[in-house]
Amino acid sequence: MNQTWSTLKKIGHYLLHQRAKLITVIMLTIVAAGLTLAGPYLLGKALDDYIVAKQYDGFLQLCLLMLAVYAAGSLVGWLQAFFLAEVSQRTVWGLRQDLFSHLQKLPIPFFASRSHGELMSRTTNDIDNVTNTLNQSLIQLISSVIMLIGSFTMMLLLNGWLTLVALIVIPVIVFVSKRIAKVTKRQFKAQQQELGALNSFIEETVSGQKVVALFHQEERMAEQFSAANANLKKVGIKAQIYSGTMGPFMNVFGHISYLIIAGVGGWLAVHDQASVGVIISFLGYSRQFSGPLNEVANQYNLIQSGIAGAERVFEMMEVPSEYDAAESVAELGAINGKVEFRDVCFEYKDGTAALSDISFTALPGQTIALVGPTGAGKTTIINLIGRFFEVKSGQIRIDDKDIREVDKNSLRSQLGIVLQDAHLFTGSIRDNIRYGKLDATNEEVEAAAEQANAASFIAKLPQGYETLLTAEGGNISHGQRQLITIARAVLGDPALLILDEATSSVDTLAELQIQEAMKKLLSGRTSFVIAHRLSTIRHADQILYVQDGKIMERGSHEELLARRGLYYKLHSHTFLQKA
Repeated sequence: MNQTWSTLKKIGHYLLHQRAKLITVIMLTIVAAGLTLAGPYLLGKALDDYIVAKQYDGFLQLCLLMLAVYAAGSLVGWLQAFFLAEVSQRTVWGLRQDLFSHLQKLPIPFFASRSHGELMSRTTNDIDNVTNTLNQSLIQLISSVIMLIGSFTMMLLLNGWLTLVALIVIPVIVFVSKRIAKVTKRQFKAQQQELGALNSFIEETVSGQKVVALFHQEERMAEQFSAANANLKKVGIKAQIYSGTMGPFMNVFGHISYLIIAGVGGWLAVHDQASVGVIISFLGYSRQFSGPLNEVANQYNLIQSGIAGAERVFEMMEVPSEYDAAESVAELGAINGKVEFRDVCFEYKDGTAALSDISFTALPGQTIALVGPTGAGKTTIINLIGRFFEVKSGQIRIDDKDIREVDKNSLRSQLGIVLQDAHLFTGSIRDNIRYGKLDATNEEVEAAAEQANAASFIAKLPQGYETLLTAEGGNISHGQRQLITIARAVLGDPALLILDEATSSVDTLAELQIQEAMKKLLSGRTSFVIAHRLSTIRHADQILYVQDGKIMERGSHEELLARRGLYYKLHSHTFLQKA
């Protein structure tokens, strides 16, 4: 319950950003409630003053007044919907905007520990649930509160004894509603979790469809989807069943209350304790008193689904940003290129050691190559340079400044990275290259492509630089995608450069083109190169052989071969494979 109230407060905070329009909605709701409350009163007056008394002078005017009241109520209801639509959409727009902005500030380990489908589910399905709840239930909740207060007030004014009778069932309703609410909320949260798992499975299967087809796993994937879909169906049925009990339950107690009031009211009328008009009016108000409760009950599943979705959204927004703990730090300034690791140790959140006592120095303009078996810690070293991870102990210094004492953005803005998996965005080739420097001119983009050896293949495309790339650049070859990412790095003109297996997934011709582009890119820059193909690193100033999170050997290509150690074995093994 505390979590629910906390979630509602957070939603209320976003609603208050639309304070003026929200106040307008509330005022219109009060007017609508007043018009609705006037109906039973006018009906009772018509019965007592005209029909029972058989006095019809002015009866037509009263009927016209009642007609005007109901017509005005319809008009006000339309205005309510108009302003509420803007309030709810702007509220969710702000929530969605803040969520996406927060996602951009989260550390890389956060994304590594969660599936893409789960994150997509929270940013789409859960937000949609909040939207639907605000659109369909917000006005009902506001109206219900006002109608409850108004109806109760009118009931008290008409007859205090009948009001006490009407309140008899309220404690039972509150008790049972709380029990149902507790179970329903849990089921809807489980439903959202299962939906996230299903979305994650779909996203992974679609992105890996080629692998699925290659290994003939279509039936197995269909079976796994069926199992995940069945889990979602199971919790969905439970959520709907539990939430569905609320409406019938409220209707039963509403009818019981109505019958009791009608019986007691009839007895009072027979004994001249109340007029027929008062009894009729009171019955109308009793309906209006129980009506809002019934309306909320009928939308209860939507409300609980919206709260469950909001909780999952705010849960993600409460994940600490990688900038939250940052104190006032200085800008790094232009980098000369000296990078020094001093006894650096790093371990993952579960306590698993990844690096131990890593020490080396890269002088400005030098190329440092990292080799070793898979899982040795090479990529972790690279991630530490960009502060995508934070060291456990030791120091990483750039130009003799501890990188923990400088602004992350000023560091990363001078860092260029070319990864094994060339990630491209949906859009033109020109826009993908310009991602390295958003204010670059067309001439600068084309010059970068020329330097990266990408200009020749781009010129052969029908639309040239305006060629639209599909998701992940699926309509061009992997080597061409890699050349575009190198052009992007060239355009950014980074002081420090990282190449992580940039040639491992391309053919020999593409490798030669990429290596030639890399030579231009490496020239004059401090660079870190991870490679399994030793031909790409034999001219490195220093080669570090990393194994089990430690630097086992270091030196130039010739020095390491002369030692006939681990690097020599790796080189010999590679040579034999080629032979």
